[in-house]
Amino acid sequence: MSKLISAVDLALDTAYQQITDAEWQQLFELAEARGVFEKRNAIFSGSAVNQSEGRSALHPALRNLSGQPMMVDGEDVMPQVKAVWQRMEGFCNQLIGITDVICLGIGGSDWGPRLVCDALYQVNPNMGKAIRLHFVANVDSAELATTLAKAQPRSTRVLITSKTFTTLETMRNAQTVINWLKLHQVTPSQLKKCLIGITANPEAAEAFGITPENIYPFWDWVGGRFSVWSAVGFPIAIKFGFATYKQFLAGAHAMDQHFVNAPAKENMPLTLALTLIHNQRKHSITAKAIVPYAHALRFLPEWLQQLEMESHGKSVTVNGESCDPTSPVVFGSAGSNSQHSYFQMLHQGTQIIPVDFIAIKQAMSDLPEAKEHHQSLIANCLAQAQALANGSEEEFAYDSCPGGRPSNLIWLPKLDAYYLGALLALYEHRALCLGAIWGLNSFDQPGVELGKKLAKPIQAALKGDNPSLDGIDEITAARIKWLNS
Repeated sequence: MSKLISAVDLALDTAYQQITDAEWQQLFELAEARGVFEKRNAIFSGSAVNQSEGRSALHPALRNLSGQPMMVDGEDVMPQVKAVWQRMEGFCNQLIGITDVICLGIGGSDWGPRLVCDALYQVNPNMGKAIRLHFVANVDSAELATTLAKAQPRSTRVLITSKTFTTLETMRNAQTVINWLKLHQVTPSQLKKCLIGITANPEAAEAFGITPENIYPFWDWVGGRFSVWSAVGFPIAIKFGFATYKQFLAGAHAMDQHFVNAPAKENMPLTLALTLIHNQRKHSITAKAIVPYAHALRFLPEWLQQLEMESHGKSVTVNGESCDPTSPVVFGSAGSNSQHSYFQMLHQGTQIIPVDFIAIKQAMSDLPEAKEHHQSLIANCLAQAQALANGSEEEFAYDSCPGGRPSNLIWLPKLDAYYLGALLALYEHRALCLGAIWGLNSFDQPGVELGKKLAKPIQAALKGDNPSLDGIDEITAARIKWLNS
């Protein structure tokens, strides 16, 4: 099998994985035995692949620019999707006199649009409208205070993004922003224009005070960490224009078509997934690094942390059985900065940590020296992959590098909305392949829900509304008493 696979003008080079032809054959047989492509087909057909919640996971419909029907419970969802596109485009065409857009959300309602907007801005700061986007996720008031100090209240719009419209952090931040607007004499009629809800629960958004014409829906068959393609991606369209947003969708749709149609040995998402499976089985890895050699992709590792570890940070299969090692710890940051922090451990540490290097063929600025900068950047990327694979033998053992450290290299022709969409969809489909191989439900997160549930009585106790501390364990109760003393 070739060590280089192309899809949507992206290239995946697995040469430094050092996987033999026989090992590749075993990996593809494993994928077939675990029903990877059956799982893929179930997703694209709208089946309820999220077994625990009885839901489909049809996020590819959100970027289905072909318009071909995609079905959930016997209904074609594309008319609903297109209707939201039309409303988003209409809103983008009427943005006059707006200086600031505050984007409130957390998790899947934040990481996707934050990553894409930052990437497009870093590549071309002059692209799009002169609107300032402010992403606020943390319920720590310091983050919100920093944003409010910059924004102009009378020319601000507020996007409140929450699938349920009950997310604690998002709704707390939303109420504080409303109070800030009122403090600056924004009238009730003006406030109605300011607030925009993006949600799968329009009734809750309307009850919160969002006018129906300012509610942009998505649906319960859209998982939060797969939702950037829905109205959750509205900030992309607002800042960079609806045409750019459509290009982002187009790149992802093209990767969808590759994933659906490419045979196993030429299928990029599957191949990328199988390199991880190989490293788990051969090297017993517990961590994986994602290192994009592009400052514009600095948020990609964090987006992938949610995609991978929230989807697959599990130890029980969908059949209720204990399973093999699942998601490794995912970490990373932009190269070449990362070379000066944790790369020492990658080269000489006691554990093997495979790396996905991501590089862009085209320089990413218009500075006169951009070509020279880019040559230095790419030289570092290629050198690090070579050093990890081959190592070095020096006079003293502590100077030697053992080598044998596997890596992938993913090339993008250039960094724009189209290829960024293709890259994110590549990793989404990689995640779906891994979920199938591990026997996991990639679309629920019961561990996250437990923490949310326990936070409610603790918050009541901190307010003094639960003096008996009912339902709170002894250690946490002692901590609450110390805080309230």
